[in-house]
Amino acid sequence: MKFSAGEAGRKWSCGGPACGEKPMVTAAALLLVLCALMCALMCALMCALAWPAAAAQKPRPAPWFDLLGTSRPKLRRAALPISVPLPKPRPADAPGSEPDQPVAEKPAPAPGKPAEQAAPTASPPPAPLSACRTALTEAIAIAPSIPDIHGPGGCGGEDLVRLEAVVLPDKRQVAVKPAAILRCAMASEIADWIRTDIAPLAAGAGSAISGLDNFDSFECRGRNRVVGAPLSEHGRANALDVRALKLVNGQSISLTDRNVPRELRENVLHSVCARFTTVLGPGSDGYHEDHIHLDLMERHNNYKICQWNVWDPLPAIAPLLPAARPEEAPPREAAAKPDADKSEPANAEPETAEAPPPTKKRR
Repeated sequence: MKFSAGEAGRKWSCGGPACGEKPMVTAAALLLVLCALMCALMCALMCALAWPAAAAQKPRPAPWFDLLGTSRPKLRRAALPISVPLPKPRPADAPGSEPDQPVAEKPAPAPGKPAEQAAPTASPPPAPLSACRTALTEAIAIAPSIPDIHGPGGCGGEDLVRLEAVVLPDKRQVAVKPAAILRCAMASEIADWIRTDIAPLAAGAGSAISGLDNFDSFECRGRNRVVGAPLSEHGRANALDVRALKLVNGQSISLTDRNVPRELRENVLHSVCARFTTVLGPGSDGYHEDHIHLDLMERHNNYKICQWNVWDPLPAIAPLLPAARPEEAPPREAAAKPDADKSEPANAEPETAEAPPPTKKRR
């Protein structure tokens, strides 16, 4: 098909400016310009409203600046300015500050007098008392508390007291000489033993108890003072060695003396073995022949040891020795001759005894 521009009018019925082609293009262009102006106006208005808030914020660099290495280097903390807060101004009606007064010097101590000791520092609050310490009052025993002892090898203990005397129900005191350092539980048991068992026992003997002879109490050592032995209960302040009981009439009852009535010693034996877990006396191990060892050692199944032989009194005369020779006894040379020789006449010749036949030696 062939046609030209001149023939286009004949092919289409509407063509050229008469059909409204150029006016439509112009209207569309004006509409686009108008829309662009309105958008620009709205953007300018929004920027004007958002400018104060944007100015207050710190501008943030675009994230791609760090990738391209174009961001500004950050200042180190030391280079940043430090803002030191200043104090508030002093009000006008505030009272004026007084000048510092010189400290008065203490006068030097007089010659011959010791200088005053420095004031002690505040000590920590005392620990609460144990149930034993609360129950062991001055109506039962004079036993002030002492600081805990922590020595080498587990030596020492806690809740310790110094047992100075036992107070009887009639308010009389039984002195413990020297004062014994014991755990509170051991001291309480000793006090109850004297009040309940020993005081009535002394009353039955016709007197009253006045003192307790303490042979040994707390001592940081091994058993029986043997080097390398396990720690003794004395090292734990849980044992007391008793040697004698003092009476009001001045008599001293030694618990290991054979001259003391056996019944009295057996009564003491029964009382201590019922109270204490360990009782050692004469006949136990050779180390307790002159005193009685008492302690409250804890063992498996509450096992107890009671080893104390109450020996019988020694006889007045030893049975193995012969009787004394009387003064009227004949001399020993005459007494050595047999009585048969005296009955024979003086001129009688002694009979010769036949010699026994020789015996053969066995090989």
